[in-house]
This record gives sequence, structure tokens and C-alpha cells, in this order.
Amino acid sequence: MSAQHSERQAYFESMYRSDADPYGIRTRWYEQRKRAALLASLPMKRYENAFEPACGVGELTADLAERCRVVLASDFNPVAVAAAKQRTAHLLNVCVEQHALPQDWPKRDAPFDLIVISEIGYFLNEQELREVAALSLSRLTDGGTLVACHWRNDFAQRTLPTDDVHAALGDGLTSIVVHTEADFLLQVWTRHGQSVAEQEGIR
Repeated sequence: MSAQHSERQAYFESMYRSDADPYGIRTRWYEQRKRAALLASLPMKRYENAFEPACGVGELTADLAERCRVVLASDFNPVAVAAAKQRTAHLLNVCVEQHALPQDWPKRDAPFDLIVISEIGYFLNEQELREVAALSLSRLTDGGTLVACHWRNDFAQRTLPTDDVHAALGDGLTSIVVHTEADFLLQVWTRHGQSVAEQEGIR
């Protein structure tokens, strides 16, 4: 285990020891609104097989379950995994596992037609990010959707700028949604690059 990985693990363990929902995912309007923006940006009404690493306490996971036949969610913090399992216990189409990226990327469950990478990329180092980007690209179906959403402002534990994270994740794909706010950047990519109107034959 690298020193950086150990520091990251210690940071999250400290966060979750002090508060079961350290980012206010369940209570802050900011987080509720951001989830709504992400869900509205998805170009497909329904997905077959979704992967959501860094699921935290599972609020977005529960929302994704309404749009997906199967959702595999994961987090590398055991407290977050337990919270996400409790949050989604009633959802038979959700599986929550403990993973650390990129080494635990769930290759057996691929391919995915939806991959959601939210609030994790800036904790990775450059090599880890390259691996996650390559895995996302190789494990995404031809008609699949890759979504990334990340905080834009600086903080002590950040290792990479959000713009760099999104540039790496989108390499090899076509951007169809870019939503930029003072606080977060939300982007959506596909292989085909078709808009929702194009997919439905409106234009």
C-alpha cells in the first residue's frame, strides 16, 4: 500500500468516524440539487448495467436504481459501504461492495452502459487516474454513457485539478453535456456523440 493510499484511507476513516454523513449528502440542498442535475444530464431514460465507484452513503445509488436494471456501487471506506448497503437494502437491483480504485475495478461485472465517477478523481494520482480512465473507456459499451462530476474549488486533500481529471476521463469519447458552475463541473461523454434529440430522430 502506497503512502498516498494510506493517507487517503486515514483521511476518510477520520471523516466517517466524526460524522456518518460527513459531506451532508443526505441533508444539504447543494448535494440534492447536484444529484438532480446529474440525473437530468443522463441521455438515456433507462440503463441496463451501471457502475458507481465512490458511492459514499448511497444517496445517488438509490436514485440511479430507479433508472437502471442493475447498479453496482462501491466505496473503499467500510463505514461508507455499510451506510450505502443500509440505504439501498430495499432495492433488489443494487449491489454495494468495498473497492479501491483502480486495482479493484470490477472487471467481471463489465461491460457497463453507465459509469458514474463523482467526487473521486481529484483524490487519485496521475497514474491511478490514467488507469481509471483506461478502464472506463475499455469497459463502457458502444452505446454507453460516462459521467463525471467534481468539486472545482481547492482543498487540502486534492491531488489533481478537476479540469485535468475530466480531460483524462473524456479522452477517446465525445462530450455531449458540459455543465459548469462556480462549485462543480459536470460532464457526460458517449462513444457515438449523439444528442438526445438525434437519438430520438427529432433532428
